[in-house]
Amino acid sequence: MAGAGPSDAELRDGLERALAEVGIAAPRQLRRRPSDYRTSFPLEELEVGLVDGSTLRLAFKQLDWARLDDRGRLAKPAFLHDPAREAAVYASLSGSVPGLPRYCGAVLEAAAGRHWLFVEWVEGRELYQVGELELWAAAARWLGELHARFRGAGPDGALPLVECDRAYYRRWLDRARGFAEGDPDRARLLEWLAERYEAVVEGLLSLPPTLLHGEFYASNVLVGEGAEGRRVAPVDWELAARGPGVVDLAALVSGDWDESERARLVAAYREGAGRDSFSPRHLDLARLHLAVQWLGWAPPGWVPPEGQRHDWLGEAMELAERLEL
Repeated sequence: MAGAGPSDAELRDGLERALAEVGIAAPRQLRRRPSDYRTSFPLEELEVGLVDGSTLRLAFKQLDWARLDDRGRLAKPAFLHDPAREAAVYASLSGSVPGLPRYCGAVLEAAAGRHWLFVEWVEGRELYQVGELELWAAAARWLGELHARFRGAGPDGALPLVECDRAYYRRWLDRARGFAEGDPDRARLLEWLAERYEAVVEGLLSLPPTLLHGEFYASNVLVGEGAEGRRVAPVDWELAARGPGVVDLAALVSGDWDESERARLVAAYREGAGRDSFSPRHLDLARLHLAVQWLGWAPPGWVPPEGQRHDWLGEAMELAERLEL
């Protein structure tokens, strides 16, 4: 089970050092409460009074494996975990990518098992709670703009990003097959798919890389109103990656959309991306990969969070047939 979090004094000390890192005044008062936002790692909302008289609202996230409870450890593939990744992404992109929560410092002390992230607290609704298709389209357009910015090479090579290479794609199918060993029907379908999966891998590897959010699902995208109008604020960059942008788009349009709605979101993404870099077939390949990823995400018995619950095996087989694999 997860151990106790930091005391108020420990948190204040770490926060003071983190804020100093980014040139923000020292904290004078600190109020904290657990966040209602669902995340695998402990998340708190902080109200911080600064010595210069201003006030900050911050999200405080603890990213060490030991801070996960039993359910979180079951749900989080250990091979993807890097407690420094999310802070590195925020530090690199904050202030230059519109909408992104402002980076307010981090405490990264591996020897002490302490990886704390502080970012701006964003007021907004999780996209999966939003019915207006135009707000979904705004998120798709934002995503296209992000991918266009880093198209071809991705961001700074020093960032500890997940690499979407051949081994990465194959690993998800291997995990899904392992988790299906107690279910003969599921195992049979996945073996059929495994014999044809190289076409999926090759298709995705043929696309230029860019910066991926890694989990651009509606539960990880906040929408609200900012000083300059509508704001799209993706959060939870724990699995930020380098790979084809169509994988992030596939996450956004996954699930029970009708084809006209999905086409609207794809069109908005293309508006942001500036030019076509993938075909409808590539999008189907990416959707198939994500369905397999969900099948290989965690052992049987784990229930995905709301907004990500779906018949992923059924979708994988439907896409494989449509792609004529």
